[in-house]
Amino acid sequence: MAQQDPALSVVVPMYNEESVLPLLAERLRAALDGLTEPYEVVAVDDGSTDGTAAGLSGLRQRWPELRVIRLRRNGGHQAALIAGLLRARGSYVVSIDADLQDPPEIIPEMLALARAESLDIVYGVRGDRSSDTAFKRLTAGAYYRLMRQLVGKQVPAQAGDFRLLSRAAVEALRDLPERSPVLRLVVPWLGFPSGEVRFLRAERAAGRTKYPLSRMLALAAESVTSFSAAPLRVATWLGLLGVAVCGLLVISVIVAFASGRTVTGWPSILVAVLFLGAVQLLCLGLLGEYVARIYTAVQARPAYFIASDSDPGDGGDPGGAPEQRPAADDDPAVLADSRR
Repeated sequence: MAQQDPALSVVVPMYNEESVLPLLAERLRAALDGLTEPYEVVAVDDGSTDGTAAGLSGLRQRWPELRVIRLRRNGGHQAALIAGLLRARGSYVVSIDADLQDPPEIIPEMLALARAESLDIVYGVRGDRSSDTAFKRLTAGAYYRLMRQLVGKQVPAQAGDFRLLSRAAVEALRDLPERSPVLRLVVPWLGFPSGEVRFLRAERAAGRTKYPLSRMLALAAESVTSFSAAPLRVATWLGLLGVAVCGLLVISVIVAFASGRTVTGWPSILVAVLFLGAVQLLCLGLLGEYVARIYTAVQARPAYFIASDSDPGDGGDPGGAPEQRPAADDDPAVLADSRR
């Protein structure tokens, strides 16, 4: 790798993607070599337990532009993505998943659009999700509708983590105090000039999905609680509704007492007790989610731990903790201090 910063960095977070590595390297390298300008591919191994690490080491022998960052443990897709973004050195930085559902062949188109229109962000927008299951399309559509309601219309519909960022946008992300932001919401919130490139979403090239229903629900909950206080307002409205219902029940009790029917009515009392109990538990649960986020923020633990970086350059990033021991293979350990 040359000492000068590359014109383009491509960040590829991956976890147990051994089976897709050969095809990923073939398609990604073909797309980037055609740019005829310096680039780097930052592969972030998110604590894989299969042969992903060995496969990346083999690819590095034949692909000098490939840079491998290994995380000490599995920190999750967003943590791996942020680790790569903040350590990439390109004037423009593209993030893409390893499963090849997002085509690397349109990266040159995204770069050309950013330069032609002086854009800091270019989103890869899925124009067709017919390769996904009906359930996946339904839940994804509901997620994006909810996010646009909470955050605003600047959140592009059907845009995942396939995007291009300028160096200015990456530095803005670096300055954020959040340890693990949801980039699908934070990037639009930055307010930089943006554009879109549409593409047809393909089926996963190999391997299994790393986003089952449980992770999709966790992402939705993280997105809502990290970017909006709307659930707390929902709790407030539920409390007001409970007060109104109780007021109506008080009136009905007074009427029943005045008419001599105070013995009857136990079903309404039971309903009222259950309703108020459910509202209180729901409100406590919502408050607990936000208290948990405050607790996590106060702890200020790194979102990930860097085990090694095959080309560390001259800087670290604020979101991760570097490993202090030398790597066991030819990749030198990253010794830069993380910013607090």
